[in-house]
Amino acid sequence: MHQVSRRSFLTWTAAGTLALVVTDPVTGVRRVVAEELPGGTLPAGDIRPFASPLLVPPTMPRTRRSGAKGGPVDHYDISVRQFAQQMLPKEHPATTVWGYGPADGGVGRRLHHAPSMTIEAAHGVPVRIRWVNDLVDDQGRALPHLLPVDPTLHWANPDLRPGPGPDGVPRTDVRPDFSGLTYVPPGEPVDPDTQYSTYQGPVPMVVHLHGAMGMGDESDGYPEAWYLPDAWDLGEHAEHGTWYEFFARRSLQRYGEMWRRGEQVAHYPNDNRDSTLWFHDHTLGITRLNVYAGPAGFYLLRGGPHGEDEVTDARTGRRAVLPANAPVSARGRGRVPTYELPLAIQDRSFNADGSLFYPDTRAFFDGYEGPYVPDSPIHPVWNPEFFGNTLIVNGRTWPFHEVEQRRYRLRLLNGCGSRFLILDLSGIPGVRAHQIGNDGGFLPAPHDLAQDGLRLLMAPAERADVILDLTDVPVGEHVITNLGPDEPYGGGEPGVDFDPADPTTTGRVMQLRVVPATGRDRTTPAEHLQLPGLPADGTAVRTRKLALLEHMHAVDDHEVEEGEAPAAALLGVMRPHEGKGLEAHPLTWADPVTENPDVGDTEEWEIYNLTADAHPVHVHETPFQVLERREITVEEAEYVTDVGGPLPVPPGDRGLKDTVISYPGTMTRIRMTFRNPGQFVWHCHVLEHEDNEMMRPYRVGPEQKGQPADGMPHH
Repeated sequence: MHQVSRRSFLTWTAAGTLALVVTDPVTGVRRVVAEELPGGTLPAGDIRPFASPLLVPPTMPRTRRSGAKGGPVDHYDISVRQFAQQMLPKEHPATTVWGYGPADGGVGRRLHHAPSMTIEAAHGVPVRIRWVNDLVDDQGRALPHLLPVDPTLHWANPDLRPGPGPDGVPRTDVRPDFSGLTYVPPGEPVDPDTQYSTYQGPVPMVVHLHGAMGMGDESDGYPEAWYLPDAWDLGEHAEHGTWYEFFARRSLQRYGEMWRRGEQVAHYPNDNRDSTLWFHDHTLGITRLNVYAGPAGFYLLRGGPHGEDEVTDARTGRRAVLPANAPVSARGRGRVPTYELPLAIQDRSFNADGSLFYPDTRAFFDGYEGPYVPDSPIHPVWNPEFFGNTLIVNGRTWPFHEVEQRRYRLRLLNGCGSRFLILDLSGIPGVRAHQIGNDGGFLPAPHDLAQDGLRLLMAPAERADVILDLTDVPVGEHVITNLGPDEPYGGGEPGVDFDPADPTTTGRVMQLRVVPATGRDRTTPAEHLQLPGLPADGTAVRTRKLALLEHMHAVDDHEVEEGEAPAAALLGVMRPHEGKGLEAHPLTWADPVTENPDVGDTEEWEIYNLTADAHPVHVHETPFQVLERREITVEEAEYVTDVGGPLPVPPGDRGLKDTVISYPGTMTRIRMTFRNPGQFVWHCHVLEHEDNEMMRPYRVGPEQKGQPADGMPHH
C-alpha cells in the first residue's frame, strides 16, 4: 500500500515543503533534516537510548509431564493477562500491556511479560498447551481493548452486529452492516440509531504457534476459532467464533481435552525440524491490535534428525559446539552466562503517560478524513500500515547488553507489524557474523554475512539464527543498527532506493557493551560448521498461480497520488487472459476455498505481486522451499503480460521457510508438500494487511464432517 510514504506526506503537508533545510553556520553546508516519525505524545527523541538492560527471556515453567501410549507429553497452562511493564527507561511511567505467562495464580501473575518466557520443546515430544484468555479485571469483568478497534472490517464481531445481506441476521466473523449510520470518533457520544464508533466490548483471542507443522487444524489458531474471556459480564456478546465449537469437539475426540469457557487447547507434535518458532494472537480482523498490545513469545524446538546434535565440525567430523547458556554453577552466585540470545525486535510508539500509542483514525496514515464506511469503502480507523517511532528488543526500548569477546548465538525475530528490518553490524569493528538458520531450521550451509556488507534483511515474522563472533571486537560500546525504511519496503538499497530509518531513533536497535572474555571460547567457528542436510523433496503434481493485490478507492480533494486512497489489501488467483497473458481475480476471506490440495500432494505456488510493496507471505502448517523469483510486467494493476528469467535465491532463503518476501513486480515460486488434512490459512504477515482481507483459507483434503461451510459464517 505504497501510494505515498508516510514520511514524505507529513513533511509536505506540515509546511508546504519536503523537509527542513539547516545551514551549518561555519561551513555553510546545507543539510536536510527529516521530520521525526509521528507517534504518540511522547517524542521518540525524548527517550534515552541504551538506558535499560536487555531482558533475556527465561524458560516457561512446564505445568506437568504425562505419560501416554506414544510417549511423554509436556503440558503447559498459559494465560494472557493485562499488567504494567517498564518498557521505557525508569524515568518514564510503566506501560500497560498484555502478555503470556503461567496461568496459575500467585507467582504466575508476576511471571507474565511481553514478550513472554520462552517455551523449550524437544523434537518428537508433544507439547499440549491450555491457552487461557484472562483479560479480566480483579472483579472478573471483561477488559476492553487497549487500542482502538475498527468495527467495519471483516472481523470477529463478538457484539453480533448484522452482516450484509437480505436476512439481516446477526453473525460473528462477518463484515458488519453499518448501512444508514455515520461514524463518530472514540470518546464522543453516539446515537445508536444513526451513528457508530469503535468497538468497546470484551477482547477475542486465539493463539497461533507460528512455524508449527503437523498439528491438527484445531490446534493451529484458526482466525474464526477465537474466544472471549470467562467473564461474568459478557452480556449479549458471542462467547466464541464460528469454528470454535467444531474444533473443541475435535480436541475432545483426539486428546480427551475439554475446552472450557475462555480457553483453547492446542496439541503440537513437534515433528518439524529443529527451529525458532514464536506464538502470537491470530484473531480475525484484530491480529494487528492484539499483537501490538504485547502477547508473543519464543518457542525453541530442539533435536531430531536435523537438529543441533547433528551439526558437526568440518575439521574433525565430530559434533560441533554451538554457543549455549551455561549451567548456573558456571559462575557461581546463581548468575547464568547467556551465550544464546532470543531477540524479539518490534516497533512501538508511546504517549507521555507511558501508554502505547496506536492510531485511532485513518487520517493518521494519509490525512483522509472521510467519508467512511458505509458511504465509502474506506474504514474510519484501520491504517494500511503503521510504523512505531521506537524499536524495542524483548520488551524494552533500545536496551544494552554486556557481552564478552567470544561467539554468541542470536535467535532473531522481526516481530513488527509492518516494518521490514535491515540489521546492520558493519559499524562494529572486527565483528564477524554467519547466518546458520532461518524460519524452518538450519540452512544447507553457513552464510557469511560479510558477503552482504554485514547486513541482514528480515521481513515481519521472519526469523534468523546467527552466530555473532565478537572475539576481535574492541572492548567498549557498540551499536546494532537498522537500515530498513520508516515506510513500506519495496526492495532495493538503503540510501539509494529508499531513505533508511531515522538514525537517532528507529535506526538504532540495541547496544552491545563488550568486555574481555572470562574464559576460553570452546565453540566451533561458524565457518567450520557442517549443517544437517535437507529432507527429500517431492515432485509437484500441480502449480497454482496466486496474486497479491490492493484495492484503491478514488477520492476527491485528497492529496494522495492520483486521488486514490488504499481501501484494502487482497489475495487472489491468476487466470489466463486472451491477449494479456494472466489476469488477476481478487478474493476475500469470505470467498470459498480455492487452494485445496489432497493429503500427500506436493505443489508449487507461483505468487504474483501486482502491488507497489513487498509482502511477507506466510503459509500455515507446512514448510516450503523457495525455488526462484522472476520479474514480471504488470499492466493496469491486474494483468501480467510478461515473465522474465529466474533470479538467484539468496542464501538466507535457502533450506526450508514458512514466510517469504514477495517483492513488487515479481513472481515468487515456492514448493511444499501437504501431509496433514484440515483447514488452514495463508496470508501476508504485514498485520495491517492481514486484518483487511489479505488472508485466505486453504484446505488439505476433503471437507470435514460438520465443519462450518466456506464463505458462510454462522452464529
